[in-house]
Amino acid sequence: MKIIPLNEGTFTIDKTKLFIPFDADVHDLQQRPVGSLLVEIQPFIIITSKDILLLDTGLGFVHRDSFGEKDGQLQIHKNLADAGINPSDITKVLLTHLHKDHAGGVSMGTNHGQLSFSNATFYLQEKELNFAFEKGFPSFITEELEPLKRSEQVVLLKDNEGMIDDYIHYKITGAHSPYHQVFWIKENDKTIFFGGDDAPQLQQMKHRFVAKYDFDGKKAMELRRSWWEQGQQEKWTFLFYHDVKNPIIEF
Repeated sequence: MKIIPLNEGTFTIDKTKLFIPFDADVHDLQQRPVGSLLVEIQPFIIITSKDILLLDTGLGFVHRDSFGEKDGQLQIHKNLADAGINPSDITKVLLTHLHKDHAGGVSMGTNHGQLSFSNATFYLQEKELNFAFEKGFPSFITEELEPLKRSEQVVLLKDNEGMIDDYIHYKITGAHSPYHQVFWIKENDKTIFFGGDDAPQLQQMKHRFVAKYDFDGKKAMELRRSWWEQGQQEKWTFLFYHDVKNPIIEF
Protein backbone atom coordinates (compact mmCIF):
# COMPACT_ATOMS: atom_id res chain seq x y z
CA MET A 1 0.00 0.00 0.00
CA LYS A 2 1.19 3.50 -0.83
CA ILE A 3 0.49 6.40 1.54
CA ILE A 4 0.44 10.05 0.43
CA PRO A 5 -0.05 12.82 3.04
CA LEU A 6 -1.97 15.84 1.74
CA ASN A 7 -0.63 18.66 3.91
CA GLU A 8 -2.98 21.68 3.90
CA GLY A 9 -0.81 23.73 6.25
CA THR A 10 -0.92 25.21 9.72
CA PHE A 11 -3.70 27.38 11.15
CA THR A 12 -4.66 29.10 14.36
CA ILE A 13 -8.05 28.63 15.96
CA ASP A 14 -9.53 30.53 18.90
CA LYS A 15 -12.93 30.71 20.60
CA THR A 16 -14.53 31.74 17.29
CA LYS A 17 -13.55 28.30 15.88
CA LEU A 18 -12.38 29.97 12.67
CA PHE A 19 -9.27 28.50 11.02
CA ILE A 20 -6.80 31.27 10.13
CA PRO A 21 -3.69 30.37 8.06
CA PHE A 22 -0.44 30.62 10.00
CA ASP A 23 3.09 30.76 8.61
CA ALA A 24 5.77 30.71 11.31
CA ASP A 25 8.15 32.64 9.01
CA VAL A 26 5.66 35.49 8.66
CA HIS A 27 3.23 35.44 11.57
CA ASP A 28 3.63 35.82 15.32
CA LEU A 29 1.40 33.61 17.47
CA GLN A 30 1.43 36.31 20.16
CA GLN A 31 -0.33 38.64 17.74
CA ARG A 32 -3.25 36.22 17.39
CA PRO A 33 -6.20 36.40 19.82
CA VAL A 34 -5.58 35.17 23.36
CA GLY A 35 -6.02 31.43 23.62
CA SER A 36 -5.24 30.75 19.95
CA LEU A 37 -4.05 27.21 19.25
CA LEU A 38 -1.92 25.98 16.37
CA VAL A 39 -3.62 23.27 14.29
CA GLU A 40 -2.09 21.37 11.38
CA ILE A 41 -4.39 19.82 8.74
CA GLN A 42 -3.48 16.73 6.75
CA PRO A 43 -5.80 14.27 4.96
CA PHE A 44 -4.27 11.12 3.47
CA ILE A 45 -4.39 9.07 0.30
CA ILE A 46 -3.88 5.31 0.51
CA ILE A 47 -3.45 3.42 -2.74
CA THR A 48 -4.36 -0.25 -2.37
CA SER A 49 -4.81 -3.05 -4.90
CA LYS A 50 -8.56 -2.28 -4.92
CA ASP A 51 -8.88 1.45 -4.32
CA ILE A 52 -7.54 4.94 -4.11
CA LEU A 53 -8.77 5.85 -0.64
CA LEU A 54 -9.10 9.37 0.75
CA LEU A 55 -9.09 9.62 4.55
CA ASP A 56 -11.04 12.75 5.59
CA THR A 57 -11.28 15.75 3.27
CA GLY A 58 -9.57 18.72 4.93
CA LEU A 59 -10.92 22.21 5.44
CA GLY A 60 -12.39 22.68 1.98
CA PHE A 61 -10.53 25.96 1.52
CA VAL A 62 -9.89 27.30 -1.97
CA HIS A 63 -6.25 27.30 -3.11
CA ARG A 64 -4.42 30.61 -3.36
CA ASP A 65 -1.83 31.33 -6.04
CA SER A 66 1.63 32.81 -5.44
CA PHE A 67 0.06 36.29 -5.23
CA GLY A 68 -2.36 35.20 -2.52
CA GLU A 69 -5.37 35.26 -4.84
CA LYS A 70 -7.97 32.49 -4.81
CA ASP A 71 -7.89 30.53 -8.08
CA GLY A 72 -11.18 28.66 -7.61
CA GLN A 73 -9.57 25.25 -7.08
CA LEU A 74 -10.08 23.38 -3.83
CA GLN A 75 -6.86 23.05 -1.87
CA ILE A 76 -7.34 19.30 -1.60
CA HIS A 77 -7.77 19.05 -5.38
CA LYS A 78 -4.52 21.01 -5.85
CA ASN A 79 -2.72 18.72 -3.43
CA LEU A 80 -4.04 15.67 -5.26
CA ALA A 81 -2.91 17.10 -8.61
CA ASP A 82 0.56 17.70 -7.16
CA ALA A 83 0.61 13.99 -6.24
CA GLY A 84 -0.44 13.00 -9.76
CA ILE A 85 -4.00 12.07 -8.79
CA ASN A 86 -7.19 13.40 -10.34
CA PRO A 87 -10.12 13.92 -7.92
CA SER A 88 -12.14 11.59 -10.15
CA ASP A 89 -9.60 8.84 -9.42
CA ILE A 90 -10.70 8.60 -5.78
CA THR A 91 -12.81 5.47 -5.29
CA LYS A 92 -13.65 5.68 -1.58
CA VAL A 93 -13.77 8.54 0.93
CA LEU A 94 -13.60 7.40 4.57
CA LEU A 95 -14.83 10.01 7.05
CA THR A 96 -13.96 9.74 10.74
CA HIS A 97 -16.44 12.52 11.66
CA LEU A 98 -17.90 15.69 10.21
CA HIS A 99 -16.20 18.53 12.08
CA LYS A 100 -15.43 21.23 9.54
CA ASP A 101 -11.66 20.69 9.54
CA HIS A 102 -12.18 17.03 8.55
CA ALA A 103 -15.20 17.30 6.25
CA GLY A 104 -14.97 20.78 4.72
CA GLY A 105 -13.78 19.31 1.43
CA VAL A 106 -16.68 16.90 0.87
CA SER A 107 -18.58 19.31 -1.42
CA MET A 108 -17.99 22.05 -3.94
CA GLY A 109 -19.69 24.21 -6.55
CA THR A 110 -22.54 26.70 -6.27
CA ASN A 111 -23.97 26.48 -2.76
CA HIS A 112 -21.86 23.35 -2.25
CA GLY A 113 -24.33 21.48 -4.43
CA GLN A 114 -22.11 18.60 -5.48
CA LEU A 115 -19.71 16.17 -3.87
CA SER A 116 -16.04 16.92 -4.52
CA PHE A 117 -15.08 13.43 -5.69
CA SER A 118 -17.37 12.44 -8.53
CA ASN A 119 -16.57 8.74 -8.71
CA ALA A 120 -16.06 8.00 -5.02
CA THR A 121 -18.27 6.24 -2.54
CA PHE A 122 -18.40 8.16 0.75
CA TYR A 123 -18.54 6.16 3.99
CA LEU A 124 -19.70 7.84 7.21
CA GLN A 125 -21.77 7.07 10.27
CA GLU A 126 -25.49 7.79 9.91
CA LYS A 127 -25.60 8.87 13.57
CA GLU A 128 -22.75 11.30 12.92
CA LEU A 129 -24.61 12.90 10.00
CA ASN A 130 -27.75 13.30 12.10
CA PHE A 131 -25.71 14.72 14.98
CA ALA A 132 -24.00 17.24 12.69
CA PHE A 133 -27.32 18.66 11.50
CA GLU A 134 -28.65 18.70 15.05
CA LYS A 135 -25.68 20.66 16.40
CA GLY A 136 -24.75 22.79 13.40
CA PHE A 137 -22.41 25.78 13.45
CA PRO A 138 -19.66 26.44 14.51
CA SER A 139 -18.31 22.87 14.69
CA PHE A 140 -20.32 21.70 11.67
CA ILE A 141 -21.07 23.65 8.49
CA THR A 142 -24.28 21.98 7.43
CA GLU A 143 -24.56 23.61 4.00
CA GLU A 144 -21.27 21.92 3.07
CA LEU A 145 -22.62 18.59 4.31
CA GLU A 146 -26.01 18.79 2.60
CA PRO A 147 -25.03 16.62 -0.42
CA LEU A 148 -24.20 13.77 1.98
CA LYS A 149 -27.89 13.53 2.86
CA ARG A 150 -29.17 12.93 -0.66
CA SER A 151 -26.42 11.51 -2.87
CA GLU A 152 -26.41 7.92 -4.09
CA GLN A 153 -22.63 8.02 -3.66
CA VAL A 154 -23.02 7.97 0.13
CA VAL A 155 -23.11 4.87 2.31
CA LEU A 156 -24.45 5.65 5.77
CA LEU A 157 -23.03 3.11 8.20
CA LYS A 158 -25.59 2.01 10.75
CA ASP A 159 -23.49 -0.41 12.81
CA ASN A 160 -21.05 0.70 15.47
CA GLU A 161 -18.43 -1.65 14.03
CA GLY A 162 -18.02 -3.52 10.78
CA MET A 163 -16.13 -4.09 7.53
CA ILE A 164 -16.03 -2.35 4.16
CA ASP A 165 -15.05 -4.57 1.21
CA ASP A 166 -13.59 -7.16 3.58
CA TYR A 167 -10.39 -5.20 4.21
CA ILE A 168 -11.40 -1.90 5.88
CA HIS A 169 -12.45 -2.24 9.50
CA TYR A 170 -14.35 0.66 11.09
CA LYS A 171 -15.40 1.22 14.68
CA ILE A 172 -17.21 3.99 16.58
CA THR A 173 -15.24 5.07 19.65
CA GLY A 174 -17.31 7.92 21.10
CA ALA A 175 -14.07 9.48 22.33
CA HIS A 176 -13.29 12.75 20.54
CA SER A 177 -16.96 13.16 19.60
CA PRO A 178 -20.05 11.01 20.24
CA TYR A 179 -19.99 9.15 16.89
CA HIS A 180 -16.36 9.47 15.84
CA GLN A 181 -15.07 6.35 14.09
CA VAL A 182 -11.58 5.03 13.39
CA PHE A 183 -10.29 2.80 10.58
CA TRP A 184 -7.91 -0.10 10.09
CA ILE A 185 -6.95 -0.81 6.45
CA LYS A 186 -5.39 -4.24 6.04
CA GLU A 187 -3.70 -5.68 2.94
CA ASN A 188 -0.87 -8.18 2.46
CA ASP A 189 -0.21 -8.54 6.19
CA LYS A 190 0.13 -4.75 6.56
CA THR A 191 -2.19 -2.74 8.82
CA ILE A 192 -2.66 1.02 8.51
CA PHE A 193 -4.45 2.70 11.41
CA PHE A 194 -6.18 6.07 11.05
CA GLY A 195 -7.53 7.45 14.31
CA GLY A 196 -8.64 10.89 13.13
CA ASP A 197 -9.04 13.14 16.16
CA ASP A 198 -8.91 10.23 18.61
CA ALA A 199 -5.23 9.86 17.71
CA PRO A 200 -4.28 13.13 16.00
CA GLN A 201 -0.57 13.56 16.78
CA LEU A 202 2.46 11.43 17.58
CA GLN A 203 3.15 13.19 20.87
CA GLN A 204 -0.37 12.44 22.10
CA MET A 205 0.30 8.73 21.67
CA LYS A 206 3.37 8.92 23.88
CA HIS A 207 2.00 11.03 26.76
CA ARG A 208 -1.04 10.37 28.93
CA PHE A 209 -3.31 13.39 29.27
CA VAL A 210 -6.99 14.25 29.08
CA ALA A 211 -7.83 16.80 26.38
CA LYS A 212 -10.59 19.29 27.21
CA TYR A 213 -11.78 19.36 23.61
CA ASP A 214 -12.66 15.64 23.58
CA PHE A 215 -16.20 14.42 24.24
CA ASP A 216 -14.78 11.73 26.55
CA GLY A 217 -11.21 12.73 27.30
CA LYS A 218 -10.42 9.80 29.59
CA LYS A 219 -11.65 7.30 27.03
CA ALA A 220 -9.60 8.99 24.30
CA MET A 221 -6.50 8.86 26.51
CA GLU A 222 -6.95 5.16 27.24
CA LEU A 223 -7.66 4.32 23.61
CA ARG A 224 -4.48 6.08 22.51
CA ARG A 225 -2.46 4.09 25.05
CA SER A 226 -4.08 0.82 24.00
CA TRP A 227 -3.67 1.46 20.26
CA TRP A 228 -0.05 2.52 20.65
CA GLU A 229 0.83 -0.65 22.56
CA GLN A 230 -1.09 -2.92 20.19
CA GLY A 231 0.28 -1.13 17.15
CA GLN A 232 3.86 -1.65 18.26
CA GLN A 233 3.23 -5.33 18.92
CA GLU A 234 1.40 -5.94 15.64
CA LYS A 235 3.54 -3.61 13.50
CA TRP A 236 0.85 -1.11 12.52
CA THR A 237 1.44 2.00 10.47
CA PHE A 238 -0.08 5.08 12.18
CA LEU A 239 -1.34 8.12 10.26
CA PHE A 240 -1.63 11.44 12.12
CA TYR A 241 -4.06 14.00 10.68
CA HIS A 242 -2.90 16.92 12.83
CA ASP A 243 0.86 16.30 12.70
CA VAL A 244 2.55 17.43 9.49
CA LYS A 245 6.02 16.82 10.96
CA ASN A 246 5.23 13.20 11.82
CA PRO A 247 2.53 12.16 9.34
CA ILE A 248 3.43 8.46 9.17
CA ILE A 249 4.91 6.26 11.88
CA GLU A 250 5.69 2.66 10.99
CA PHE A 251 6.63 -0.22 13.27
